[in-house]
Amino acid sequence: MGATCPFPICMSEASCYHCGLPIPDDLDLSVKIGGKPRAMCCYGCQAVARSIVDNGLDDYYRSRDSMPESPREAMPAILEQLAMFDHADFQKSFVKALGESEREASLLLEGITCSACIWLNERHISKLPGVIAVDINYTSRRARVRWDESRVRLSDILAAIAAIGYRAYPYDASKNEELAKKERCDALWRLWVAGFGMMQVMMYAIPVYMANGDMTADIESMMRWASLLLTVPVVFYSSAPFFRNAWRDIKLRRVGMDVPVALGVGAAFLASCWATLVHEGDVYFDSVSMFVFFLLGGRFLEMTARQKAVSVTEALAKLLPAFAQKMPNFPVDRNTLQCVVADLLPGDKVLVRPGEIVPADGRVVEGHSCANEALLTGESKPVTKAPGDLVTGGSINAESPLVVEIEQVGESTRLSAIIHLMERAAAEKPKIVVMADRIASYFVAMLLLVAAVVALGWYWVDPSRALWITVSVLVVTCPCALSLATPIALTVAAGALAKDGLLVTRGHAIETLARATHFVFDKTGTLTSGKMRLLEVGLCADLSETECLRIASALEQFSEHPVASALREAVADASTMAEGVQAEAGQGLEASIDGRRYRIGRPEYALKLSGGELPKTLQAWLEGGDTVVALADCNACLALFRIGDELRPEAASLVRELLHLGKHVVLLSGDAPAVAQRVGVALGITDVRAGVTPQGKHECVTSLQQGGAVVAMIGDGVNDAPVLAQAQVSVAMGCGAQLARTQSDFVLLSENLDHLRWGVRRAARTLVVIRQNLWWSFAYNVVALPLAIAGLVPPWLAGIGMSASSLLVVLNSLRIQRLEND
Repeated sequence: MGATCPFPICMSEASCYHCGLPIPDDLDLSVKIGGKPRAMCCYGCQAVARSIVDNGLDDYYRSRDSMPESPREAMPAILEQLAMFDHADFQKSFVKALGESEREASLLLEGITCSACIWLNERHISKLPGVIAVDINYTSRRARVRWDESRVRLSDILAAIAAIGYRAYPYDASKNEELAKKERCDALWRLWVAGFGMMQVMMYAIPVYMANGDMTADIESMMRWASLLLTVPVVFYSSAPFFRNAWRDIKLRRVGMDVPVALGVGAAFLASCWATLVHEGDVYFDSVSMFVFFLLGGRFLEMTARQKAVSVTEALAKLLPAFAQKMPNFPVDRNTLQCVVADLLPGDKVLVRPGEIVPADGRVVEGHSCANEALLTGESKPVTKAPGDLVTGGSINAESPLVVEIEQVGESTRLSAIIHLMERAAAEKPKIVVMADRIASYFVAMLLLVAAVVALGWYWVDPSRALWITVSVLVVTCPCALSLATPIALTVAAGALAKDGLLVTRGHAIETLARATHFVFDKTGTLTSGKMRLLEVGLCADLSETECLRIASALEQFSEHPVASALREAVADASTMAEGVQAEAGQGLEASIDGRRYRIGRPEYALKLSGGELPKTLQAWLEGGDTVVALADCNACLALFRIGDELRPEAASLVRELLHLGKHVVLLSGDAPAVAQRVGVALGITDVRAGVTPQGKHECVTSLQQGGAVVAMIGDGVNDAPVLAQAQVSVAMGCGAQLARTQSDFVLLSENLDHLRWGVRRAARTLVVIRQNLWWSFAYNVVALPLAIAGLVPPWLAGIGMSASSLLVVLNSLRIQRLEND
């Protein structure tokens, strides 16, 4: 050993100072130990060494006589998996490329027990060089991590997570279900041991209480020893997560919510053990076992409710089947070949039998059926599918076999876009959640100080009561309910809204929608369907409306114009055929039907055939802004057809309810004033602003905001992107490929405005529930703390109170799901 080295074991420059393993060439990590920077081989060793130094344990490196196991040696199976995470092929399923070297991964964390665990992981991961952002959702245990691949590897991030006692996996629905099942099983076993121990301990405690001092010393001693033995598995097995989490928090110099719990349980148990050994003082084995049982019971119910709350997202992730029936030689033959859905490519033909799930987005090429898209859009009615119609991956074929040509696969599908947007919303933390977490962390620190003062005070007043009163103070006021109050309500609401077809894509969206004072609507594609429809027929001759439509439909068979499609769709019988068609671009067309010559198109073009004039009673149609098509023969004008964008059937009820709630409704449209005003009158909107450019829409919303308005903008997603971004909360109509590109806060997947109406109600209910949860959490602590300090709350009752307060918050949040829709 060199004389200049102050530590018994000296390492070469190329080996890790902590574990002795070689240092990778592309890694530059160090920790200052003994006043000098010491090289580390991985982030795991760096985290452990830093923790040793931060806790003043530098002497460890002076006195050690052998190398510790490296994180890379301690968990060879785990680290072998971690190395695989750096391969591009392995990352395809859960990592997205956001730039040249920027990556984003969706991970699932194991070992999360409270919001303090979230805080610890976020702080720890964010300190790694190269990590850009990390967001973890408490309810779903899902993490979204962004990093610079040129500075840090994904395996290093996962190793850093493992170094502080957690495990991270690529997010996968089946893996999540497996971990949830494991979590429930483990919790049930711990709960069962605590419950069994509690019942047995009470069998020995009750006779002692009933004897009231009349029991002989040897019998009472036997009762105490029996209680101690029965409480040991409760403390060392059932309570193990509390102690493990508390120890981790203390090592990292922070106070989590398990710290007061562990202190209370540990202090009461150790004091009881001492009283049993010296045959003097009171024992609290019954209180310890009851407290642990009630606390674990509350956490188990909370966990069950939390897993139920995220069931919608998980159900979406499991929608796609694993295999598909590919038809490689269609239409030459109809033989099928089973293949993995992940291997499908655009252009492949697949057979989807009745009851099967459509494996990817595509278009029907053969067959007629209905598709159930309820989980994707919230629309409960099956949607008719025929050749040429689009089908969405994840929908269920309900009636007859369909042959589908695949158009989008993998991350390009509508289902993947929906899941990605839901993940984004779950990962983002609204300000109200951040504030509650910050308050809870400060509250725990203050609670420990209060408990210390209470212990000293009662030790001076009545030493025999000091211990159990201090335990009660530590337990009864643990702010679990405060930390749960907001995130659990938002998670339940997001799941319920997604079930209704309104997808939440931003964390703040629900709260802001509930606070919105002004609802600004685009017209085309939002309040209207965005498709040309026949609105009205004006007859100019003796022919009936049916006959005029039959002729018009026959003429328009040769046109692909949207106006022609609207006329064809208005006629059920399309058997009439036209001959000698002559089309004039931008004007219309002329053809013969049953030996008679007709023209259809612009009024001035059609009337040239007859030389007639447009009836004065129909002149107003031309001034109204809608498209007007004339039908004429050689003698006169036969009919006029008013074609326009029809109102969505749910638009009137939505506007009516918003006005009833006291909201200000604005219609912004780029259309002519007459058209926009007619829509406003039909819906009862008095604030109509027509002929507005995209820039004008942006300025209008800005002006409303400057007047103090909280603006909710509802538009078509991509065309209205600037004004949607300007509004405090935005809703985009969720159609096709636009879904993945939208930056709106909500996406109306079903494009059914009733679902938006229900969403406004549910958002308002959610805000009420959050306020109730927060008020309950504060009120509970304000009442419980003085009672516990006064010695009126025994430890077992403190455990019930703490568990009940958290459970009440969860159950109150679940009420959001039960909102009735009409």
